[in-house]
Amino acid sequence: MMQAATVAAASCLPQQQRSSALRPRPQRRQRFTLCRASASVPDGHGKEPELVLPERQLIMAGVELPSQGQAVVAGVGDADYINRQLMEILAPKTDYLAEFLAIQNEQPRNVGFFGTRNMGFMHQQLIEVLSYAMLLTGNHIFTSGATGTNAAVIRGALRAEKPELLTVVLPQSKSKQPQESQELLEQVENIIDMPQNDNLSLLEASRICNQDIIRRVQQVICFAFHDSNLLLETCQQARAESKIVTQFFLD
Repeated sequence: MMQAATVAAASCLPQQQRSSALRPRPQRRQRFTLCRASASVPDGHGKEPELVLPERQLIMAGVELPSQGQAVVAGVGDADYINRQLMEILAPKTDYLAEFLAIQNEQPRNVGFFGTRNMGFMHQQLIEVLSYAMLLTGNHIFTSGATGTNAAVIRGALRAEKPELLTVVLPQSKSKQPQESQELLEQVENIIDMPQNDNLSLLEASRICNQDIIRRVQQVICFAFHDSNLLLETCQQARAESKIVTQFFLD
C-alpha cells in the first residue's frame, strides 16, 4: 500500500519531478572510522580528531569489516579490533608499523637530531624553531656538539628553558671540540663525552657517537645533502633498528 501511495502521490507532480521521485535513491556510502587508541587533542569544536578511511580502502587492505548485524550489536568503532587487524597487515613492514604506532601514541619521546655542519643562516633558524617546539611539547632531544645543525638544535633547545630535556653526546672529549662549540656547551647541563675515542679520527668517532644516539631515541631527524655519506649511513642504520626516520635534504 505504501508503494501504491508513493506512485499516486508522484502522479500529481510534473513529468520531470515525477521521474525523479520514482527513481530509487542511491544508498549512502558508509565510512569506517579508525579510532585512536590514546587520548588526542580536541579540534576546537569539542570533537576528537579521527583518522577516517573509506570501507573500500580497508577491504583492499585486507581488514575484515563487521557484518551489518555485528555493527548493530557491537558498533563499528571498535578501535582495538581494527588496530589489531592493521598491525597484522603492517607487521612485515617495520617502517610503516613504526609510523602507525607513533600516530597512535601521542606521548613525548626521545628524538635524535643529526645534520651537516655546512648550513646557511635561514636553515639554522628553522632548525632552532623546530628544536624549541619539540622541547615545549615534552620531547627529549639528543644531538651532538658540532657546528651547523647541532649548534642550531642546542640554541633552540636552550630557548625552551627545559635543560633536563636536552642531552648532547660528544664523539670525543669536550676539550677536543671547536672553541665556538665549547662556548655553547657551557650552557648545557647534560653532556656525555667519549674520551676513549680521542685517538680515533673524527669520522670514526662521529660514527660511534651517532650509533650511541640512535640507541637512545625512538625517532631520528636528519638534515643532509645527498652526498653526506655518514649522515645517510646513520639514517640507514636507524631504519634497520626500526626507528622513525625523517630526512630533510638541503640540495
